[in-house]
Amino acid sequence: MTSTTSTTTPDAAASGTFTLPGGKTVNRLGFGAMRITGPGIWGEPADREVARSVVRRAVELGVNFIDTADSYGPNVSEEIIAEALHPYAANVVVATKAGLTRQGPDVWTPVGRPEYLRQQCELSLRRLKVDQIDLFQLHRIDPEVDRAEQFGVLKELQDEGKVVDLGLSEVSVEEVQAASEVFRVATVQNLYNLANRSAAGVLAHCEENGIGFIPWFPIAAGKLAEPGGPVDTAAKRLGATASQVALAWLLQSSPVTLPIPGTGSVGHLEENLGAAGLTLDDATVTELTEAV
Repeated sequence: MTSTTSTTTPDAAASGTFTLPGGKTVNRLGFGAMRITGPGIWGEPADREVARSVVRRAVELGVNFIDTADSYGPNVSEEIIAEALHPYAANVVVATKAGLTRQGPDVWTPVGRPEYLRQQCELSLRRLKVDQIDLFQLHRIDPEVDRAEQFGVLKELQDEGKVVDLGLSEVSVEEVQAASEVFRVATVQNLYNLANRSAAGVLAHCEENGIGFIPWFPIAAGKLAEPGGPVDTAAKRLGATASQVALAWLLQSSPVTLPIPGTGSVGHLEENLGAAGLTLDDATVTELTEAV
């Protein structure tokens, strides 16, 4: 078993790679850009230059998979990514999402009308300053709109060359299968972490079908990270942090997992990326897997 220390510069490349259907290969430990906005994922961050520096530092440390959404801010996260990274390095994949609207801090309302999803794709292209979005994800399936219409407009955008790969978020296996009849599902982004395994069946389906699985809220460990708990015990034994152990467990749980821990702090970013070089022994993986 190995661990990183404070004197070791983390490298996301140590997390292994995953190749998207469109052909781009990314390092599996990525960066979620939700937290570079204001409180409640609403408005401006406290310091926009600090936010830009976090994004730039992520790429310096080997991150080439960045996940954002039009609703983060809204708009703010995409704008900051473009300010920090444009023109993008050839190996950098920026994934964005559409399908949730914002009416205030911590308020998220799904809207999946085809004309709305098309509009948001066009606006994301403009904000990210790209001609083509690497990975465009349906943030939520709108229950008030025929899902076939939502899947259909995504396929149209792909056929028109506005997006390369398509993904889904917060979906069931049945919904992944339904979408797969319309387009090739490149990724699925569901809530999944040490403390919440409710999407285990979706992860298994993704692994069986070569679909990337993006676990959001990846470092949550709940009571497992309390003093004396299995995460705390493993972290102390390995000279790591609880967050690093939680991320390492996700990376080792399946070859298709693409964790995207997010933060607005360079220090926290570097701590999270230390998980790329952390290897949990089989006994520790089993203990953590069986803990919930």
